[in-house]
This record gives sequence, C-alpha cells and structure tokens, in this order.
Amino acid sequence: MQSNQIIDNAIKEIDAIADKIPAVTIIHDLEGRVVWMSERGLERFGITLAEMTQLTAEEYYRTYFNEDDAKDYVPKILGLLERNDDNGICTFFQQVRFEPQGAWSWYLSSTKILAHDSNGKPLLTLTTAFPIEDMHHVTKKAERILEENNFLRQNYHLFSKLSIREREVLKYWAQSKSASETAELMYISSLTVDTHRRNIKVKLQTTSFYELSHYARCFELI
Repeated sequence: MQSNQIIDNAIKEIDAIADKIPAVTIIHDLEGRVVWMSERGLERFGITLAEMTQLTAEEYYRTYFNEDDAKDYVPKILGLLERNDDNGICTFFQQVRFEPQGAWSWYLSSTKILAHDSNGKPLLTLTTAFPIEDMHHVTKKAERILEENNFLRQNYHLFSKLSIREREVLKYWAQSKSASETAELMYISSLTVDTHRRNIKVKLQTTSFYELSHYARCFELI
C-alpha cells in the first residue's frame, strides 16, 4: 500500500471517532507537520484544516508552542519513533497559545505511533491533548517541573564540575547544616568543609545560598 493511501486511511479512522474523544486530537507526519486535527482543536486555534496543514513544522511549533518545554518532550517523542514501539506512549506537559502573542495554556498530551509505511517504519503519530488550566495544582506542578528541567539543562555543565565530596558538602549545606555538623557527618575537619564550600561557590559561580540550595534540589541531593 502506498504511503498516501495509508495516511488517508489513518485519517479517516481517527476522524470517524474524533468527536467522541474528550481532547484535541492531532495527527503529525515524521517531520512534525500537522496532517490532520480534530474540529475541537481547529476551533481553539481559530484556523481551518487547510490553513493548519499548510504550516511547516517550524512555523507550527514557533507560533503555538513554548520552546522551553519542547526541549524536554521532543527528544522523548523522537526516542519513541526510533524504538518503533507500537505500544509505547509518550506523555508530557506542554504550553500552548492559540494566537501568536496570546497567553500560554497548559495541556497534558500523549503521543503514540499511529501508522507505519510499507517497510514497517513509523509514518504518522497520534497526539491527544487535554487542557489542565482549571486544575491549578497540576498547573503549578507542571510549571515547577519545567523550571527544574530548564535549570538542569542550563547548569549541568557547572554542576558536573563538583566532586563527589563537594556534592555531599552541598547536600548538607542546603539542609542548613553548619560546617562543624557537616564535618562530623563526613568525618573530616571543619577547615576541609570550608575549603569545599569555597570551591563549590567558585565552580557553581554563585555565592547565593538560595541558588546553592536550588542546585541541591534540582540535582536531587536533597
């Protein structure tokens, strides 16, 4: 079967049940372009299907999605495609806006492989997206996860400079342990603790206790 026919059949299959799915439903090709979207989604974006499918993947993501959280979930989707796992599902939080300069809305989305080409390789993905803006506790959690993921990406090169001993000192420091308490816990002298603390501040390029504690939290030392 030709790829175009496979795509048409997959779209028809999902289109037939889309109204029954309580979510925005999207079919993407392997380049990330939208080849079909449910009416529920098109209404939110205020766009026709013809207009949506004319957008390049770059235009689509740049216009409607937050690039910070895309850095977190796009590699997961690519991994799913590389594994070619029919049963695999990638679930993630993402921020969406429905006009170029509009406010961000949080969605919980899940993506899976929908169809394969004649050689058994992934051809299309199916994504369902559920709004969570009314679930404030979930929204706050999603924002915190995004913030921590961004911090990890941006600061791993600094954190990786810390030795195992320095990371242990940072852990106790973030727990408000004094130098003498840390020395007792680690079986070293207070002077050695002070030396480690000085080195930590240099390597992490900060003297702020808040930022030092943030490193400890984000890199799961505490």
